[in-house]
Amino acid sequence: MAAVAQCVRGALRPRLPLHPLLSAALRTSPRLLCAATQQKNTGQNLEEDQSQSQNEQKAESSPAEKLLAEEKAKLEEQLKEITDKYKRALADAENVRQRSQKLVEEAKLYGIQSFCKDLLEVADILEKATESVPKEEIKDENPHLKSLYEGLVMTEVQIQKVFKKHGLLRLNPVGAKFDPYEHEALFHTPVEGQEPGTIALVSKIGYKLHGRTLRPALVGVVKDP
Repeated sequence: MAAVAQCVRGALRPRLPLHPLLSAALRTSPRLLCAATQQKNTGQNLEEDQSQSQNEQKAESSPAEKLLAEEKAKLEEQLKEITDKYKRALADAENVRQRSQKLVEEAKLYGIQSFCKDLLEVADILEKATESVPKEEIKDENPHLKSLYEGLVMTEVQIQKVFKKHGLLRLNPVGAKFDPYEHEALFHTPVEGQEPGTIALVSKIGYKLHGRTLRPALVGVVKDP
């Protein structure tokens, strides 16, 4: 009964002016007034509990969100590392492809160098044969010798054409500067009227295959007197 009276006093506490009929009803029905007051207070308490529960859920979800953020950062770092490795692998593969292509091209160009070296000996023999024929003996009175000499010259010209067709060129560097990559010095001698370091004599013709020295020329080099 005391609780009912307390509820009635709280409800009748002046806040806003009430309608006369409502005021009379509250005075005649104190239990109804107390129930309404308790229901209002219960609704406020429920809202407070819900708000507190949401705050607790937010507080509880904060470590989970932090864990997810850390996991995301790790995955992004792993993705970056894998991407870098993939790019490096592509670059390495491209380098290998280019080197392989270069080796194939060089094999096509220089694969015949061993064969060319063997043919150079034939060219040397032909050159010596034509040089050994006395020029004064090449006359119509010696038709056999003349025909043989002309045949040797034609063969030598033809073989040089074949060499040139396949990228093999002669090196006859008389008067040129000595180049250790293209020439091999057999001796050094002073020669009047020629600059030191130049080639005075070619003992054996050299050859280059597609710009690469296949056989250096054997030469005599001018030195200071």
